[in-house]
Amino acid sequence: MDWKTHQQEVLACRKCPRLVAWREQVAREKRAAFRDWDYWGKPVPGFGDEHARLMVVGLAPGAHGSNRTGRMFTGDASGDFLYPALYRAGFCNQSTSAHREDGLQLHDVYITAVGRCAPPQNRPARQELLNCRPYLIAEIQLLYNLQGFMALGSIAFENLLQIYQSFYGYEFDKKPRFVHGAFYEFPKLPWLLASYHPSRQNTQTGRLTTSMFDEVWLQAKMNLP
Repeated sequence: MDWKTHQQEVLACRKCPRLVAWREQVAREKRAAFRDWDYWGKPVPGFGDEHARLMVVGLAPGAHGSNRTGRMFTGDASGDFLYPALYRAGFCNQSTSAHREDGLQLHDVYITAVGRCAPPQNRPARQELLNCRPYLIAEIQLLYNLQGFMALGSIAFENLLQIYQSFYGYEFDKKPRFVHGAFYEFPKLPWLLASYHPSRQNTQTGRLTTSMFDEVWLQAKMNLP
């Protein structure tokens, strides 16, 4: 497996009929504010530094965000909160991300998700995430410098725990709990850092503040020797 082959497999995926129908319906009908856009309407591949030591794992593309732009965390409120934080921490070259050709470059970070297609109500089914898991595992294998995971949200966190067990063969003495800022280390394996998801629901209610988000990115940076 190489990066090009992996991306081709992701883009060709039609394993989940419900998600295929939804992502394509959204791309046809569009949102009024984006009626002039040519929506992506396909699975959204991960992107970033192929030599990265840090993998950032979210939930799934937004219907009018990544499903429109074709790039993870681009074009919606989550990305508007994420990329300024990455910029402040020195993980990217600019604080905004509007489309795939906007010049954004990630440094030492690869951004992906446990789901590659926009789900209705932002709620992928368990089997749909299992269908997507081989793509996440392929990226883990391709990132030969990988030292740590940042899980954005509890669903990403739980899916990564399952990967520790099923892919790495790791058995937990005590299962890690999802708590914002919680940091877990495992012998000879990438560490795991938890953060609330930068969704509008979390950021507008104050559950996740700018300072809270900055702290987890600084914590991630400090654990990349």
